[in-house]
This record gives sequence, C-alpha cells and structure tokens, in this order.
Amino acid sequence: MSSDNKFRSLQPLVFALLISAGMLLGAFLTTFYKKNTDGKSFLNLNINKYDKLNDVIDIIQSSYVDSVNHDALVDDAINGLLEKLDPHSTYITADELKEQNESLYGNFEGIGVEFRIEHDTVIVLNTISGGPSEKIGIRAGDRIVKVNDTLIAGTGISNENVVKKLKGPKNTKVKVSILRKNIPELLHFTITRDVIPSYSVDISYMVDNEIGYIKLNRFSATTYDEFKEAAHNLKFKGMKKLVIDLRGNGGGYLNAAIDIADEFLEKKKLIVYTEGLKRSRHYEYATANGSLSQIPFVIILDEWSASASEVLTGALQDNDKGVVIGKRSFGKGLVQEQIDLPDGSAIRLTVARYYTPSGRCIQRAYNNNEEYFFDFYKRIVEEEDSVVINPEDTVKFYTTSGRVVYGGGGITPDLTVNPDKFNNYINMLSNKGLVYAFCFDYADNNRNILLKEYKTAADYNAKYNISNELLENFTSY
Repeated sequence: MSSDNKFRSLQPLVFALLISAGMLLGAFLTTFYKKNTDGKSFLNLNINKYDKLNDVIDIIQSSYVDSVNHDALVDDAINGLLEKLDPHSTYITADELKEQNESLYGNFEGIGVEFRIEHDTVIVLNTISGGPSEKIGIRAGDRIVKVNDTLIAGTGISNENVVKKLKGPKNTKVKVSILRKNIPELLHFTITRDVIPSYSVDISYMVDNEIGYIKLNRFSATTYDEFKEAAHNLKFKGMKKLVIDLRGNGGGYLNAAIDIADEFLEKKKLIVYTEGLKRSRHYEYATANGSLSQIPFVIILDEWSASASEVLTGALQDNDKGVVIGKRSFGKGLVQEQIDLPDGSAIRLTVARYYTPSGRCIQRAYNNNEEYFFDFYKRIVEEEDSVVINPEDTVKFYTTSGRVVYGGGGITPDLTVNPDKFNNYINMLSNKGLVYAFCFDYADNNRNILLKEYKTAADYNAKYNISNELLENFTSY
C-alpha cells in the first residue's frame, strides 16, 4: 500500500484522537480555572476586557423603542467618562478641534475682517493688514448687508453665523454687499478667501519715554515670536521697564510660556517641572541669559489668567523676578495631552501636574467639577473672595531669596488690587458693552474728522484728550 493510501486510511483515527484530546484539555482547563482563585486567569482577563460600553450602545441602537443617533450617543458617553476625571480633561468634536486649532496655530482661512454686530447689523471694525478684504477696498465702518445675495442685516443673525458665512477654505470666493456712509447705493465685492494670521499680542506700545507695555491674549504657536519682536521694537524705542498684561489670558501652549520666561531668566534657572502618575518628572531650565533679564517688569493678572499664564508668572515670581500685580489667578495646574482620534475628533487628557520652581502646584481643588466652576463664578460675582487666598488655608513655599509664596489655588499677586465701588461701576458699564457701543458710535459718526486730525494711532494716543462735553454725552447715553 502506498504511503498516501496509508495516511488516508488513518485520517479518521487521527481526527478522533484530536477531538478527544481537545475535550480532555477543555475539561482540565475548566476544572483548573474553577479552582484558581487569584483572579488573574486567562479566562478572567478576557472577562475584564469585555467592551461593555460599546455593547450597551449597540443594544440601544438595535432594540430601543425610538430612533437614536449613534455618533451622538458615543460623544455623550465619552463626555460622561471624562467628566468623572477632572475639570480639564475634555472631548472635542472634529469641528470644535478645527476651530480651536486655528487660534492656537496662529492663522485661519477667511476674508480678513474684525466685525461687531450693532443695531442688528454686521459692522466692519477693522480689516486685517494685507488680508483679502483690505486689498479690494473694504473699510472700517462698512456695513455688511448681504452675503452671497442673502440679506443678513435686520435678521437677528448671530456672531457664530456671521463667521460661518464669511470663513471658508483658501481660494474660495464669497460675495458681500456693503452699505457705506454717504454712498446711497450698495457696494458689491467678491472676496477671494485667504490665510489670515491671528495674533496673540493684542497691543504693544510705549506708555512714556521709559515704560513699554505688551498685552498677550493667549499662548499660541506664534506667541513667543510675536512677544520677542514686540519687546525688541520697544527696546529700540528706549524701553527701560516693561508691563506684561496677562488679564483674561486663559493659557494655551505650555512651551510658549516657557520660552517667554527664558527671556527673563539667567542660564540654568528652573522655569517649571511636570509630573504625573504615568509621567516621570520633567524639568525645564533657562537655556541662556535672557535678552530681557536686566529689564525691570510688572505682570498684571486677574481671575481669568490661567494655565500657561500662571506658568510664566509662577516661574518669574519664584525666581524673584519682577512684581506681580492684580488679582489671584484662576488656579489651573493640570497638564493636558491631546490624543487625536481617527474621525478627526480628540480628547485632551490630563496626564500630569505642573509645579513652579518653588514646588507649588497652583491647581484649585476639584472634588466636584460643577462646584469647581461655580466657586470660580462666585469669585467673579462676589469680588471679596477674588483678591487673595487666606494664608492660613494654604501651604507655604519659598522663592530663591527665601520670600514666602503660597500654593493651593492660583498665583497670589505681590500687590493685590482691591475692588471698589467705582471699579464695580466701570465693570458694569463694560460688561453691558456700553463703553464700547458709545465709543463705536462716536468714532463712526466722526470718522472723517478724526482721520483728518490724527494721521496715525500713535498721533491719536499722544494728542487726543477726552473733553468734559464728551463725558457728559456718555453719562446721558
């Protein structure tokens, strides 16, 4: 008999033996794992890896009495998970991520105007220098009445919807119809959208012959370069002292704050360190004697100054550089890492805490996320608690010179600014938009006179004085 025929004749016996062996092995493993009580068996590990969340979502989608949106269910489930962690671990949809990245990357695509809705009309406040709107002749004060032949004036349009209509990919076109003062007919423009830079330095100028001023609104990918250029220009104009205004600056990229701190510190001075349960301690030091290390400076803070703003301020305060003035900052000492998901969305997961050079973690307590933000709201509304932390409730830390600073809930200024009734009145006017609205109407009605009298912004700052008549008009307004 050939070897092939012998093998074929033995096949049934081989299969029978394999089946019997499999049954015996299965019985043995079942008995073994039933006796195993260490909780780490292979079977137990499989049970632990069971994807209950997706299973429940699938059951809902296949059996629920009404129709459901699968993507919305998943988004809500992820949000629910992250809300159980800390106040700053968040889920970001693809659309939200694109919008947030635009501000942090330092550019977006659109027509290049700053606008405001007044009297239910979109009014151009400013055209971005070199942007597509400026190039074709759109001016400050122009009213955008129509977009792509659709009326938007007097329709109750929101800021969000205006942005949606005007923004768009580079090289696409949008048609706008403009109402301009002293011109009876609408002006029609077709604008080719382009990349528009967004700036994190709101303004920089010389307050007087010696003092420079720089206002930062966030820490983006371009912030360090913007700040360095602004400081260089101010030094060229004779700056001997500097004011850095971080009020309302909610943070951004940690590296931008580190790079700016580096400009004020001597080589090898500690700027910040980070550490988490799954992240080893990481130190950031000054790389060289900074270009501004000999410039006396002041940092201004308020309750909205957070995250990277607090990293910069804490680094300089702990190294006994400059003076911090204002109100206690927000108190965010958590570091988020962005994990991009395949559908274009992302989660920003807290992976570490950051510590100032003295060892302070300025993160506020967050046992309950809802209470965390409500406590901040109370600080804003009640004012009394917004100035300083009670030293008895905090931990003492020491600067390089041995000066006491406190952790436990934000950066406490060296010099606090106490609110008073007059400030509350000014805040009320500002919060209601009355100051801005009055100034806009005044500038809009006197645009030609002002432009004729003041050729540049510097000329205006140097020469313009507010008259008693103007103050009386504002009071009446």
